[in-house]
Amino acid sequence: MNFRRCVVLFAVLTLGSPLFAAAGDRAFDGRWDLTVKTSQETYPSWIEIKDASGTPQARVQGQVSSVHPVKDLKVDGSGMIFETSEWFGKPTKVTWKLAVKNGRLSGTQTREDGTEGRIAGVRAPALKRPAPKSWTKAEPLFNGKDLAGWKPDNEATNHWKAESGDLVNETPGANIQSTRKVNDFKLHVEYNCPQGGNSGIYLRGRYEVQVAYEPTNDEFHGMGAVYGFLAPKLRLPEKPGQWETFDITLVGRYVTIRRDGMLTIDNQEIPGITGGALDSREAEPNVIYIQGDHTGGMKYRNITLAVPAR
Repeated sequence: MNFRRCVVLFAVLTLGSPLFAAAGDRAFDGRWDLTVKTSQETYPSWIEIKDASGTPQARVQGQVSSVHPVKDLKVDGSGMIFETSEWFGKPTKVTWKLAVKNGRLSGTQTREDGTEGRIAGVRAPALKRPAPKSWTKAEPLFNGKDLAGWKPDNEATNHWKAESGDLVNETPGANIQSTRKVNDFKLHVEYNCPQGGNSGIYLRGRYEVQVAYEPTNDEFHGMGAVYGFLAPKLRLPEKPGQWETFDITLVGRYVTIRRDGMLTIDNQEIPGITGGALDSREAEPNVIYIQGDHTGGMKYRNITLAVPAR
């Protein structure tokens, strides 16, 4: 995902009442899976709200880019209001107004171009469960011969093809996703990313593991990061144009990643969805999808999947 889109500007709205002044205001605390519906589209979002030592903090995941902090949230009675800058083809000021009732969030998201979205939110599931005692034998998710078991999200702009055993994206266009939905899994994938290439592997269609050799300002947006949330603990040599491997284990929302056999993320919690997620229904199984809308020249092969043994 393009880090240049991640520039976020924040504006502070001044309201009379202090945030979380009343005990009831603490109902906002926690992580929330959001769905935003406009007249043109419906897309997922996410927010985390904390009252840290009486000083509230929050961060938001918009439709694209990466998670970003919200400064100086204000609550007036049962309502919350703040502004961010989100990416809708260009940086766009957005005013968020939220309320909580009966354990659910609702509200509006109003853009400076006049587009209004209705927000519905539920508490994000903890997804904390023990690791499986055993796993099935890994099975191919890509057969190396054709796109059986995979589908582009836009046939008109699809440039994915099977070529000499590789899954190749010739030029920027459609993303591609498995037809199989999964819950917990072990995923093995080999990738070949050119210099300047930018792609990503979405776990359950919601959490992007970055595959990119574009310039980036920090390790939360570079190769092997869970985009915006988790940075690899090791900095490995870049190998543009060469085959490399990821071995990714996802149990609940806890992820372990080995890159070229080296442990880079060790059973860390993914707090929420990343930009470009298919939906925010985190408790449900979903697909593996590979990003193809940024750059061409990306190659993948030997994609295999194991799931918990029954």
